Amino acid sequence: MPGLVAAIILYLGTALELSFVVCSLVRRSFLRYFFLNLYLLLTVLTSFGRHFVLASYGWDSDQYRYFYFYTDALLTVALYIAVISLFSLVFGELRFTKYVRFGAVVLLLATACFSYAVVAQSAERLSTSFAYELSQNLYFVGLVLTYILWGAVMKLRETRTRLVHFILSLGLYFSAYAAGYALVNLGSKYSFVSYFAPALACLLPLSWLITILRYDEDSHLATAQLVAVQR
Repeated sequence: MPGLVAAIILYLGTALELSFVVCSLVRRSFLRYFFLNLYLLLTVLTSFGRHFVLASYGWDSDQYRYFYFYTDALLTVALYIAVISLFSLVFGELRFTKYVRFGAVVLLLATACFSYAVVAQSAERLSTSFAYELSQNLYFVGLVLTYILWGAVMKLRETRTRLVHFILSLGLYFSAYAAGYALVNLGSKYSFVSYFAPALACLLPLSWLITILRYDEDSHLATAQLVAVQR
C-alpha cells in the first residue's frame, strides 16, 4: 500500500483500539470483556511490530513474511478466544461455561490439525502456509460460531445491550472479512483491494467503542427490539 494511506489506516485503527481499551478501564468493564481488550491490545502490538520488522528488513524479506503470517495466526486465535468468551457470558447463567471452554479447545485443536493436514504434503514454506491456513480456517470457524451465538441470543432472549451489540458487530465483521477474501482473490489486480482488509479492521474497534460509550453495563434491550432484529 502507498505509505501515506497505509499510515493513516494504521494510526486510525490503533487509535480506535486503544480508545476502546481506555474506555473499558474508565467504565470498569476491562475484566468483564478481558479477551476483547486482550485482542485489541495484541492488535496494537502486532501493528507496531510489523512496522518495525518491515522498516528493518523490507517487504520481501523472510523475516517480515514469517512475522506477518505468525502474528496474523496469533491474532486470529485471540479473536477466536474472544468469541468463546462471549459464549461464556451468554451461557454463564445456565452453568454451561465449562462445556463451552472444553468444546472450544477441542474445536481449536481440530482446526489446527486440519490446517496442518492440508499443507503437510508441501514441504516448501510449510511453516508460513500452515499459519495462513490456520488463520483462514479459524476465520471460517469464527464466522460459524458467531452466527450460532447470535441464534442463542435470539433463543434465550438475551437483552444486555452491550453484549448483543458486541456479538452483532463480530457477525458483521466476520461476514465482511469472508467477502474480503473473495474480493482479494477476484480483484487483486486493482489497487483499492489492498486497502480493504486494513480498513475493515478499523470498523470492529469502532463499533465496539461506540457501544461501550453509548451503553452502560446495566442497559437492556426491549424484547420487541430483539424480535425486530430477528425479522
